[in-house]
Amino acid sequence: MGLLYLGTPLTWDEAKQHADHVREHGITQFLHTWDRVKDRWGDELLWGDEVEYMVVTFDDEEKNAKLSLRQTEILAKLSQVVGDLTDDDTPALMTVPTFHPEYGRYMLESTPGSPYTGSIPDLLSVETNMHYRRTLARKHLKENEIPFTFTSFPRLGTYDVFTEPYFSPDDAKSSHSLFLPEEITNPHARFPTLTANIRSRRGSKVAINLPIFIDERTPRPFVDPTIPWQRSIYPEDPEAKNGAALIDHIYMDAMGFGMGCCCLQLTFQSCNVDEARRMYDALIPVGPIMLALTAASPAWRGYLADVDCRWNVIAGSVDDRTPEERGLKPSKDNHIIPKSRYDSVDLYIANDWTNKPEYNDAPVPYNKGIFQRLRNHGIDEVLAKHIAHLFIRDPLVIFSETINQDDSTSSDHFENIQSTNWQTLRFKPPPPNSSIGWRVEFRSMEVQMTDFENAAFAVFIVLLSRAILAFNLNFYIPISKVDQNMARAQRRDAARSGKFYFRKDVLPPGQTTLTISPLSCSGSCSPAEGAPAKEKLLRNCFVPVSRPSHVEDGPIEDEYEEMTVEEIFAGKGSKFPGLLGVVEAYIDTLDVDEGDRLQISKYLDLTPATWIRNFVRSHSNYNRDSVVSQEINYDLMVAVDEIERGVRRVPELLPEDYTPTNGYHSKPNSA
Repeated sequence: MGLLYLGTPLTWDEAKQHADHVREHGITQFLHTWDRVKDRWGDELLWGDEVEYMVVTFDDEEKNAKLSLRQTEILAKLSQVVGDLTDDDTPALMTVPTFHPEYGRYMLESTPGSPYTGSIPDLLSVETNMHYRRTLARKHLKENEIPFTFTSFPRLGTYDVFTEPYFSPDDAKSSHSLFLPEEITNPHARFPTLTANIRSRRGSKVAINLPIFIDERTPRPFVDPTIPWQRSIYPEDPEAKNGAALIDHIYMDAMGFGMGCCCLQLTFQSCNVDEARRMYDALIPVGPIMLALTAASPAWRGYLADVDCRWNVIAGSVDDRTPEERGLKPSKDNHIIPKSRYDSVDLYIANDWTNKPEYNDAPVPYNKGIFQRLRNHGIDEVLAKHIAHLFIRDPLVIFSETINQDDSTSSDHFENIQSTNWQTLRFKPPPPNSSIGWRVEFRSMEVQMTDFENAAFAVFIVLLSRAILAFNLNFYIPISKVDQNMARAQRRDAARSGKFYFRKDVLPPGQTTLTISPLSCSGSCSPAEGAPAKEKLLRNCFVPVSRPSHVEDGPIEDEYEEMTVEEIFAGKGSKFPGLLGVVEAYIDTLDVDEGDRLQISKYLDLTPATWIRNFVRSHSNYNRDSVVSQEINYDLMVAVDEIERGVRRVPELLPEDYTPTNGYHSKPNSA
């Protein structure tokens, strides 16, 4: 998460004096990068996943599952273990993985040791790779500790013991939280500084309110009896009783509630900058759909919520906007910022004829000085506005030792702001002095309980990304409709009962069937005549479709309609084959044997995650009052561990023949 320096972090009062300096030099660094690699072309598909875990310790005697705050010790051990491994020590097709710190002191992040390529064996090694990383981490934990891929810990911030060891929230000096202790946060200076500076810049604590799930015995109105309403330690303590905590809602007041969540993220390298921009745009409307489909966080601070996703919790947890920027107080220049710096994408950025100006229909404030500077340098209007929009934000963490940098060799000031704009997708320029190309990061998905599910969603998104390029698909809908979809995606049971705006005709003009685009030649091309040869690799560098000489542009409103998630995936009408349909058609263009095809097909049988809420509500100790008790939480964590290990059968989540150490699940076909 972000840039981890060793140095002296500045308080907000100190940091804000350098905000313009960071912005100015961040743009200079971006322009150096642009001049160096704007014409770079021909990079192959390389991609990777980031999987986040929470480490839970079990007290079987007390029937309590608690968060283990041993991140520093665990990572030191894993670093030593990984450092002693060689690629010969890993399963076939794998390199030594890496483990990273995250915001929560109970969290770990893992990535493959090297990127996946576009080969079919690499595609089918994803689950094994994830399983190997989890197994490696688990092997070096205490006997009663388990690494979970679980989006939100249901009892984070309850009034009783939910961490090991226990710490009091009375000493929460960076967040001033009523619920979370200081020790919940990674001790690296970046994280408590980020927490404190968000609170200081905002002028209050963050305020997150999720509607509580109203069950048969939930008190009405619901006024949370576990909030320490009368605490008087920090200046912000009265905020809860003065209106920050809403009736009939679950109230949370610290960055840790959001950044303490786990997720699954994917990053793809593109052929060139234009292909990266097209891929970024195409996946924007997909983000809310995948959020709904992966929904896995219905329980917060010991209560069932009436939402299923983490997104608004994280958005609220890092919302550093001042009252003026939120439109709560008048400002001199009417500078209102509509969204938190963690939210859905605000702008399509492709420099392509299919990206109509009407699609960017949401209000987007941007730094006009930076915009003009980028335009004067030759950056096109669409990309210049995207960068200038990111740079309306202030840098939140500045280390005194890094204020002055060599802008020709560093991108740290640019990344300071870029990496703290946490949106559903991220457009990523190449780092300085690196062989890495232009990339797109897909960020909306919630992490799933098993490696099979996480691999399934990863495989699906990478195949969809190739299908979009291969068939020149057009997923554009107005950004305002994407924003509405983001809100709808978080509702309870949205994947089964909700409807979402999606484009009706995704094919290029004049086409009635999925037709593969030729590859741009960079050494190897398919035959020019006859049926194209089946590809052995998932590729980059497809030729974009040219604008026809005559295009009939009707009203934008006629281009999309409301669809269920099932319709979005299975198809609707003659011009929309569905996301699964385009992926299946793309697989038909690949040289895939029958066994590999069967395994890929298993990954495409995607199922919404509604199991957690049902487990809580069917527990014998659940009182129909929305409360997730210590014992229910303990049994839930036990059950999730059993599911992940293949001990407990849950056919609504996993294939009936699923075992994490069988067949492809332990060792992919390396032939």
